Amino acid sequence: MTDTATTRALAHPGLAEIRLEAVLHALSDPIRLSIVRDLAATPDELACSYFDLPVTKSTTTHHFRVLREAGVVRQAYRGTAKMNGLRGAELESLFPGLLDSVLAAAAAEETRLAREGASSK
Repeated sequence: MTDTATTRALAHPGLAEIRLEAVLHALSDPIRLSIVRDLAATPDELACSYFDLPVTKSTTTHHFRVLREAGVVRQAYRGTAKMNGLRGAELESLFPGLLDSVLAAAAAEETRLAREGASSK
């Protein structure tokens, strides 16, 4: 029996193709931002199935595609799992401080909203 395993390569933009407006658009959606926050919290790649998102599977696929096509994440198939890794170092080289600032702002907003929610009870 011959090994006929094929690699399903996914298209990723090169550094020269990554645009600030595409990255900002990708990060502007709360679902995509939550994915990026989870990826930023670990040095490991995470499978799409790791994320418990409040949307359908097809919408989840769309969100990952937007992040990949913007250059925010790198995706690769490992067996049947699609693994995701943050392109943090690459984004830092193109847009110094951007990702860290967005992640810090998202954490601050989460804290503020939790406080506001607690104080309204």
